[in-house]
Amino acid sequence: MEARSVEEIPTGEEWQYEPKWDGFRCLAFRHGDKIFLQSKNGQPLARYFPDVIANVATLPQQQFVLDGELVIPVGGALSFDELQLRLHPAASRVQKLAAANPAVYILFDLLAEARESYLKLNLRERRRLLEKFARSNLRSAKNTRLSPATTDYHVANNWFRKTGRDLDGIIAK
Repeated sequence: MEARSVEEIPTGEEWQYEPKWDGFRCLAFRHGDKIFLQSKNGQPLARYFPDVIANVATLPQQQFVLDGELVIPVGGALSFDELQLRLHPAASRVQKLAAANPAVYILFDLLAEARESYLKLNLRERRRLLEKFARSNLRSAKNTRLSPATTDYHVANNWFRKTGRDLDGIIAK
């Protein structure tokens, strides 16, 4: 789903809020040793993010579909410029960039696991399953993290006030 800008943060018990990271949206598909990274437009990303492929390969779960954001921290902040440099045609250049500034995959949804699709589940149930997935799989994962989420408007508003550096804003779902 694509985000759209609004003037005010929506309120109500039905809303869940998450930070809007300054990165590339990425779906990660894993079936055993086969891992595929895809942009929100359906373009393959694995060639540009071999470090993320390697990190996803270390997760104990062998079959899943995750939705998240690829970011690259540089000097204590996220660098969109470093992300764009990864889209270089030379594999040797991509490897050099990945070694110098590894990407982080920030997870915000779990769409499937094992042979079960979660697409028909509501967001809160998928979030509960994602948090369970994170507890089981991310303890020793390097550069794969769970994005925070809250139903508390005040927490979301505090995130919103920090917009500009690592955050593009907040997402209300």
